[in-house]
Amino acid sequence: MSEGHKQPVSVLVVIHTPALDVLVLERAASGGLWQSVTGSREDSEALAATALREVAEETGIAAQPADLVDWHLNNRFEILHRWRARYAPGVSHNTEHVFSLSVPAPLSVRLAPDEHVAALWLPWQDAADKVFSWTNRDAIRLVARSLSAERLPRSSL
Repeated sequence: MSEGHKQPVSVLVVIHTPALDVLVLERAASGGLWQSVTGSREDSEALAATALREVAEETGIAAQPADLVDWHLNNRFEILHRWRARYAPGVSHNTEHVFSLSVPAPLSVRLAPDEHVAALWLPWQDAADKVFSWTNRDAIRLVARSLSAERLPRSSL
């Protein structure tokens, strides 16, 4: 990767409570655009390390590797034109890796003011409707539906 450019490899971390309230953050540079924690991999760091670093940088939440769930889901999408200058010339797509992090209850977060200006904890359906990207919407739905399904009683055969 060229010096000073972001890698087109990133993480998306859906932070949620057991009740499936989801944390969403409003982007500073693009008012009205809400998202989960996201960020690009630096150097050759492991993707889980990227996820933990971004959670700490964007929210102040200190999590451990065992706290993360790697959904083994990669989304490839076109980088919005307004953000292409951050990447090396000719880079037009990013590959995003989906993680989730469960916290016991809605927490106060410490925002990185250069990245986000507001934070909300919303029921998962509202969070999925509020985020601007399809990958974020689908990740919230995946996490919520998977965790909800785990709570259903098993039918006896």
